This record gives sequence, structure tokens and C-alpha cells, in this order.
Amino acid sequence: MRFTKMHGLGNDYLYVYAEKLPDDAPELSVRLSERHFGAGSDGMIWILPSNTADYQMRIFNADGSEAKMCGNGIRCVGKFLYDKGYTDKTRLAIETLSGIRTLDLAVEGGKVRSVTVGMGRAEVSEPIAIDAAGETLRCIPVSVGNPHAVTFVEDAEAFPLETVGPAVEHHPAFPGGVNAEFVQVLGQNRLRMRVWERGSGITMACGTGACASAAAAVREGYCGAGVPVTVRLDGGDLAITVGEDGTVVMTGPAEMIYEGETIA
Repeated sequence: MRFTKMHGLGNDYLYVYAEKLPDDAPELSVRLSERHFGAGSDGMIWILPSNTADYQMRIFNADGSEAKMCGNGIRCVGKFLYDKGYTDKTRLAIETLSGIRTLDLAVEGGKVRSVTVGMGRAEVSEPIAIDAAGETLRCIPVSVGNPHAVTFVEDAEAFPLETVGPAVEHHPAFPGGVNAEFVQVLGQNRLRMRVWERGSGITMACGTGACASAAAAVREGYCGAGVPVTVRLDGGDLAITVGEDGTVVMTGPAEMIYEGETIA
């Protein structure tokens, strides 16, 4: 099996194009995502034919669980398809478990440099108070096709992400698990976000998490609606625009790292 390792701001996945999803996709993701005995990644993304869109993506985390949506991952899907010649279209419809998402590809010199994704409408719920790993948190639940818990903190760098993150992910308030974002307001329409991803742990970036954080920040009055919000992640910056109706648009880079082939 041939695969391509790609990343969006350091959020790395192994990408495979196939006519059909294999039965052992979860087990493959666990084995190949391991960073010492595998290729090393936050998970695997399969690109498949679709009956309702141009292509379909299926996402498996490093622990084998399936994710409904991945913002950094879907940008890389667009680059994969265009750069490898599967399509010459610069606007693509991609089927996900969260619905169809539209990609606009920015091409320079025959290669995709950045991708803008229509992420759908963010659903921001009322804040809830939870206790996690000795911290009392005011979490804002947000759905961007997958579940998030956004907590605004004074210092995102100093916050104990490695202990509080997993406690939030598995908190009883979120029966199916949740992605946990800890966000610092840097200034007008500027956020610093760190993330504990459900099924993967600490990652360098989370596209849907950045969308959820921006939507929560607009709801709280920290950022404006209809204008780009810069969300600074461990791996770099994303531009997120949240419309008055809650519709979210994300723009960011996508990069190829290397090609590989499994031997067993």
C-alpha cells in the first residue's frame, strides 16, 4: 500500500487513495500512526470515490477511532487530488461524515499553496462549568460537524494542556468524547489556541478547533463577525471568518512531506 504523508500546520496524516475503504482501516491507522514503530502521524485519511460529491474522505485517528471531520486534513485532500493529477478542478466538493464541504484551491506554479474551506455553520451552545484535573473550567460547547469544548484562558502557553486536555476529552459532560481547545485572546481578532484532540492527544494544529474557537470568540464578543480572525496554533496561523449566521470559512496551507510504501 502506497501512502503520502501530508500536514496542515503540523497536523499530520497518512493519505491513501483507494476505490474502497479496507475493513482493517482502524487497525492500519493504529499501526502506521505510531511514531516509533510506524510512519508516525495523527492518523490516516482515505480518499475514496463518492456518489454525491467529487470525492469522499474518511478519517481515522491514531487510536483507531473514526472522526467525522478534520479541517487541516480536508485542505490536504484538496492538494493531494490536484497535485497528483486526480483532478484539474480548483473548486471541489468533498463528502465527509459531517456533510459535503466545498474547497477552493489557490494554485501557484501548478501546485496548491493554500485551500479555503466552507466549513458549514458552527453551533455554539451555552457555557457550562466542569471540574477537570483540578481545574474549574468554563467550557463553551461548539459543534463544527464534530464536538469541541472551548475554554478561554489567560495564558495558553502556560496552561497544563497535557493533564487537563484528556480530562476534558473524557469528562461525563461529553459522553462521546470531545476535542478540547484552550484559547487566549491576543488582541482584536487575534487568538492563540492549543488543542487536545479526541483520539489523538496534543496536536500542533486543529482546523475544526480553530473554527470552533473563532465562533466561540465571536459569541463572547472577543472577535467580530464577518471579518478574518487569525488563530495562532502551535504549527502556524489559520484565517477563520465567522459570518453573522454562524457560517465558517477557513483558509490555510497544506503541505506534502514524503511518499511511502508499506512492506508488511
